[in-house]
Amino acid sequence: MKLGIVGLPNVGKSTLFNSLTKAGAESANYPFCTIDPNIGIVPVPDERLTVLGNLYNTEKVVPAAIEFVDIAGLVKGASKGEGLGNQFLSNIREVDAIVHVVRCFDDSNVIHVDGSVNPLRDIETINLELIFSDMEMLERRIARTSKGAKNDKALAKELELLERLKSHLENGYMAKSFTTDDEEEKGLLNGYNLLTYKPVIYAANVKEDDLADDGATNDYVKQVREFAKNEHSEVFVICAQIEQEIAELEEDEKKMFLEDMGLSESGLEKLISASYSILGLISYLTAGPKETKAWTITKGTKAPQAAGKIHSDFERGFIRAEIVNYDNLIECGSYNAAKDKGLVRSEGKEYVVQDGDVVLFRFNV
Repeated sequence: MKLGIVGLPNVGKSTLFNSLTKAGAESANYPFCTIDPNIGIVPVPDERLTVLGNLYNTEKVVPAAIEFVDIAGLVKGASKGEGLGNQFLSNIREVDAIVHVVRCFDDSNVIHVDGSVNPLRDIETINLELIFSDMEMLERRIARTSKGAKNDKALAKELELLERLKSHLENGYMAKSFTTDDEEEKGLLNGYNLLTYKPVIYAANVKEDDLADDGATNDYVKQVREFAKNEHSEVFVICAQIEQEIAELEEDEKKMFLEDMGLSESGLEKLISASYSILGLISYLTAGPKETKAWTITKGTKAPQAAGKIHSDFERGFIRAEIVNYDNLIECGSYNAAKDKGLVRSEGKEYVVQDGDVVLFRFNV
């Protein structure tokens, strides 16, 4: 899973990136501090892997991973050359979802690029820059497609879609609000990699005092939640400064720190939960003496395609999947004990893999 982090300068974007990835991106109280895009890969915390690793006395435990891409803060007019952000938007074209960091705190010591805190105005500024960037890309695509459209029905149909889409963006709408019943057009839309077509997760960055009640009494957070609800986006509340402190602690210290603050999970865990939710993802598990690993798949994936995540040969030569539910396995204490109780199932090609399935694939190539 790959997530791109966007936001105005000085909203806590790079501080959040630092704390999530411990990558040490430069972070300071002035705009355009992040010049080159920063990339960090983060393991997805999953206690089930530790428990399974101990059960199987595993040599290597491999969690799922998220790649974060942090780009320079965007400002109004970035698409026309203002600031530095627009030249880096291409770096997040390939991401699965966008994490939009929004400032939801007042602090006279931290400069706001527009002089005041207003989350909805900030969101609109970023969204417009993403729209302008997508329009530029569509214009180039229209120019290319129109050359062959006169003699090619498929290209002519695509050209008509591109022009409708461009008109939609010109009216100030995001590509994800563009609707079509044509399956072919939906396929093309998915392939364009438009920034405004990607799912968005809003990270409402608050002060420490607003963390305990998850921003419930923060008016800025309320505005962001209302906005996100209307566009079917996810929101999670963080304090980037606190996340940075958490990132520097050992695992057992982290738990104590969170408990002392009255928190059940870190910002990273909240973000992962929001990401899996908005992208419709789950994890299945494989376990053995050599390796215990989490594999991320889309909800609704059938057993052969899930096997293909491990290796294309597994999908090609798929025979069956032997499956035991994680909770049942741990309760029984061993795979053989679960098998004796009839809790290990043999599933075929039509089986839809579930979150927490511990799977052994049988295949023959």
